[in-house]
Amino acid sequence: MQNISKKKKTENSHEENVVNTQRPGEVRSINPTRTEDTTYIKHNNLMSKVLEKDNLKKAIERVKANKGAPGVDGMSTDELRSYLRGNWETLKAQLEQGTYKPKPVRRVQIPKPNGGKRGLGIPTVLDRFIQQAILQVLTPIFDPMFSARSYGFRPGRSAHQAVKQAKEYVQQGYWFVVDTDLEKFFDTVNHDILMRKLYQHIDDKVMLKLIRKYLKAGVMINGCCVVKEEGTPQGGPLSPLLSNIMLDEFDKELTKRGHKFVRYADDCNIYAKTKRAGRRIFASVTNFLEKKLKLKVNKEKSSVDHTSRRKILGFKICGEWTVLADQTTNRLKDKIRLLTKRSWSTDMPTRIKKLNEYLKGWLGYFWIANAKTTLGEIDTWMRRRLRMVLLKQWKLCRTKLRELKLLGIPEGWAGRIVGSRKKYWRLSNTPQVAKALGLLYWKEQGLVSLQEVYCAKWKSKDCIV
Repeated sequence: MQNISKKKKTENSHEENVVNTQRPGEVRSINPTRTEDTTYIKHNNLMSKVLEKDNLKKAIERVKANKGAPGVDGMSTDELRSYLRGNWETLKAQLEQGTYKPKPVRRVQIPKPNGGKRGLGIPTVLDRFIQQAILQVLTPIFDPMFSARSYGFRPGRSAHQAVKQAKEYVQQGYWFVVDTDLEKFFDTVNHDILMRKLYQHIDDKVMLKLIRKYLKAGVMINGCCVVKEEGTPQGGPLSPLLSNIMLDEFDKELTKRGHKFVRYADDCNIYAKTKRAGRRIFASVTNFLEKKLKLKVNKEKSSVDHTSRRKILGFKICGEWTVLADQTTNRLKDKIRLLTKRSWSTDMPTRIKKLNEYLKGWLGYFWIANAKTTLGEIDTWMRRRLRMVLLKQWKLCRTKLRELKLLGIPEGWAGRIVGSRKKYWRLSNTPQVAKALGLLYWKEQGLVSLQEVYCAKWKSKDCIV
């Protein structure tokens, strides 16, 4: 009898604790679609929080900072404030009453790094503003629930952290990776499954109705609006959060099974100690994704392989080293080729300015790789391409002769170079030209050296990977 009374007392105290954790504006609910008694906190009055002045002000500033192309209505980000001043009362009433109707997204095709094209939806500036305001309210609700191994599009988390975590798994002996690729993830998200996950935590019918409308807003193709029965509007501010909500159950399942994994948006890498274990994991997670979440796994692009042969977010992990993936260096070279084309009729200062902007941005992300030698080789190759461009820009023989002499090349050698029948690419590598138009010359012109900036970053920052 004493044991039973103690048990009842413990249960009552547990129930009391559960009740005490409830906050104002939240409703606890038991999800009827699950067999176990899982309790969810449901948040209400969310639309009123979306329409608060401070939240709207932040949303406008964020949309303007992100810039972006106009949607189907042609409105630019610069026109948003003036539009809201004249139409805010009407728009606010529509949002509060649940009668607002989002416009279809404008479909554009952008090239994918590994070939092919990806469909990107561009919502109108007004819809981007509303989605951003919703995102700012929903993120504090959903983000704390997400897995610690989810790094994509979350505050305080980055791709660098994902790479660091993956490297830790490899150093623990998990040498094989299950690289799962979801086929057209943003176009195949099941609306009913996603809305059920939102319903578990949101007790605001107006908010749920508006999100459902955004999911079904449709795509404008050749002047016709095509309504979508599945997928999230990739390109809008709300899309990354919805994708994380959709895949959170997948994260929880992997954690429950004890797998070592890293997920960044729809890219998920699961680590195993043997290839055989990796194949078993791949078969299991494919079954879960396709049957439970109704998502399609691209078996041609997915693979179970050694970590040194598969890339993660532009990098490859080779034991203790994090190196640049082959595709990453190839894309860098392709961009440099584009900016150093002889057929691009622009002056050298403009060309160098464009190169510097790209190279600094590129290094801002890829500096964590062990790539000093690789970047030095790319620097040398890039300077040769610029020498080739300069030789062509001088055109006339007398101009070439004058410029080469001004660079300190003896007249005899300058004359031989000018009279040579070799093409510009061959001439750009002759010892005299290479020395005169070498590293020092391009430094004076303001060209960024990838290797020098890379070394400076490693000296000024703590190595995190």
